[in-house]
Amino acid sequence: MAGKRKNNPAGSTNNYRGDVLRVLGALKVATTDQIQRIGAPHLTFRHADKETPSKRKQARTASHTAALSDMRGHGLSENGGSTETGDALRNLTPKGLQAASYELNRPAGEMGSTARGAGSSGASHPMAVNETVIAMLRPKPNMARLAKDSVEVRAAAQAAVDSPDGIGTIASFWTEVPLPATGTWNAPGKGGAQADIVLTAPQDGVPLLFIEVDNCHETAEELADKLEKYARFFKRKVKDTDGRERPMWRTRWTVPEGRYGDAPHPPVLLVFNRIGERNPNRTVPRLMELTRHLWQGQRLPGGHHLYDRKIPIIAVGLNQLREHGPAGPVFARFGRSGPQTLLEAIGNPRREAADARQQEQDKARAAAYQAEMRRAAQEHAAKQAAEREARQPVCTGCGAKFTDTRWQAVQPTDWGATKDSHPHLCDDCKAGAVVSPAAGTQERQEPVRGAAGADDFWPDPQRPVCTECGAAFTDERWKATARRVGRASSAKRPSLCGDCDQRFEADLDRAWGVTHRQEERDQEQDQAVPKQKATGWLSRLRR
Repeated sequence: MAGKRKNNPAGSTNNYRGDVLRVLGALKVATTDQIQRIGAPHLTFRHADKETPSKRKQARTASHTAALSDMRGHGLSENGGSTETGDALRNLTPKGLQAASYELNRPAGEMGSTARGAGSSGASHPMAVNETVIAMLRPKPNMARLAKDSVEVRAAAQAAVDSPDGIGTIASFWTEVPLPATGTWNAPGKGGAQADIVLTAPQDGVPLLFIEVDNCHETAEELADKLEKYARFFKRKVKDTDGRERPMWRTRWTVPEGRYGDAPHPPVLLVFNRIGERNPNRTVPRLMELTRHLWQGQRLPGGHHLYDRKIPIIAVGLNQLREHGPAGPVFARFGRSGPQTLLEAIGNPRREAADARQQEQDKARAAAYQAEMRRAAQEHAAKQAAEREARQPVCTGCGAKFTDTRWQAVQPTDWGATKDSHPHLCDDCKAGAVVSPAAGTQERQEPVRGAAGADDFWPDPQRPVCTECGAAFTDERWKATARRVGRASSAKRPSLCGDCDQRFEADLDRAWGVTHRQEERDQEQDQAVPKQKATGWLSRLRR
């Protein structure tokens, strides 16, 4: 304990010193009150029972005041003047910025300047910037740190917890960020702008938002000139690490790519703090006319707009932002009628609604097409089933339709012949036809001469049929024309039955004037006459 007191004589803790580094690292300059409201909002409710506002303020800021005192002794922070109300301003030293870079997890080169001298003129603009950050953050108290407090304190803190959320954390905000139209990030040239606040909170739907705070001292022309500088910066392209040219702002901040034909620039939010002589109700209409070419989109038949390479410009009052927060319908986007929430104002809800309608229509068309295809498939299947039902054979014996198995069994195979002996009978009728119920012997149906047709059947499906008259061969003719192993059929005309073969012989005899029997007798006489023996020298030569 003694060692801690020696290093931090004011008695500060690491948590409160971390609050100071994070808040001053992001805001550059702030009061102890602002540091406490951002870093430890639960203290606001714990000391609400003090008699006067000054005592309540002193009590709730005591812990961070001690932290600033210890950090000043370490060379991390310093006093930077005071506000118009007399509150002391605090800022970090270069050593403190280095320490804050670790707390915010940022490169040291992106921490900016130390903001020395900001309080020389009362720091009205930095204070408005800080109040804008607090209004966007809407810090919520940690109820666990109020577990031992009174019921009234916890109820008030719970009401703050239940109010609409803000956007991001303190690490989501940068202040006084240069936007170089020429030069580099670290050495910006002339003609560029400097954003009062840059917000990156993709987890809350705001990937990148530039915020300009006006205390109502600037004219519409001056604000328009600043927005022109924003446009120059957004259009500037540089080579990225892969050698390709990209918008310069994309080399520092990650933002999703826009859709083809609709890739707007990052949005700019104008926050008007009414402490000056200018009335924003008159400044904003004039500013809209001066910057119409920067924000006006292209209207499509669906009722929405495309904002390709356009800047979404939104305006809001600081008092309304404090009261309602980012979720309140208090943001007015240039070119739109009626207030919106911040997410609606920086987005394109009409385009999203049109896309949703288009998707629903596409889904409906796809569903209708699928239904039509299913209906057509069902009709086709029903038609095929009906055609198949019409083609399915009917038993000639009992009139019942064949089963699929029986139909497949009687289908012709190679050379158009069927292997089934009773192709026109169902299984039951075939069993009755093949096996006689009385004798139990196989029936044999003799072929009828001249009665072979395409729909007839025979006991043996291999029995030949005469090619001339169509009659089935008798057993005798079948044997006479049958082939023997290794030899051809002995019949001269094996494709004709016996009758057709005889008729063919008779027709041949009449055609040549000689009968078949006479030809056989001549052959027998030639064989009966003996051959004469050759003599003389010719016979010797033959030997």
